[in-house]
Amino acid sequence: MDFLVKLVELARSEMEIPTNYGWFHLMFIGITVVASVLMCVFFKNADERKVRRACLVMWIVIVVLEIYKQLMFTYSVEDGKIVADYWWEFFPFQLCSSPLYILPFVAFLPSGKLHDMMCAFMIAFSIFGGICVYVFPGDVFTENISINIQTMVHHGIQIVSGVYLASRYRQKLTFKYYLKGAAVFVLLLGLAMLLNEVVHNWLVNGGQNDAFNMFYISPYFDCTLPVLSLIYPKVPYAVFVAIYAFGFIAASAIIFYVAKGITVIGHSIRMRLFKNAA
Repeated sequence: MDFLVKLVELARSEMEIPTNYGWFHLMFIGITVVASVLMCVFFKNADERKVRRACLVMWIVIVVLEIYKQLMFTYSVEDGKIVADYWWEFFPFQLCSSPLYILPFVAFLPSGKLHDMMCAFMIAFSIFGGICVYVFPGDVFTENISINIQTMVHHGIQIVSGVYLASRYRQKLTFKYYLKGAAVFVLLLGLAMLLNEVVHNWLVNGGQNDAFNMFYISPYFDCTLPVLSLIYPKVPYAVFVAIYAFGFIAASAIIFYVAKGITVIGHSIRMRLFKNAA
């Protein structure tokens, strides 16, 4: 038991809270950019087996880190004893948690419409979610070293996996392909609404008041996302959800077409270099 207590205390080692665009933040931005470039350069033409294996490895990494995070927010040491108290507000079903559920489909589904839907979602919505956190970290940084690392690795993999899939399936990046990813987003949004209703009522009936707010669209808690937090209290809930959905779909479409543009430019540059070399 003493060993477990020491282990929990070690996991809670502290650091000065990283600042936005400070050394810690910039270091992970650099790592993510380099990893994305390397994946696209060396594995852009990899066969399906290697693509799926890469996605599986990335999924295993974020799953292990997510389990660690959940344990960190569940167990603490009080008076020399380990105490368990789960924080439902950290339940992993946000947009940024979606790779936990989508990457296994990318890794194991046979090629076809369903596989395309999952890949399109990762290319558009996963990249968007990761970029949002990397550009506007907000309050994601804490005093806990391991949680800060988990956060940046998780969102970094969101970006790397999406960018890599865009590079690998660059010839499929059409509007119709994007709509397949948007359909997955709408499905996840619907599940989030259902969870918010069911789990909130279950918690209330059990005498708990945790802020269970998946996708930040719960009708019972304020939305804390930039811009949307200003809209939430001023419009009916149904209107807010519609604005939320449209905003995310539009923003992710921009990301999708930026990714497509980069792949087209990259291909053009490679062709010119190859022509000159010949």
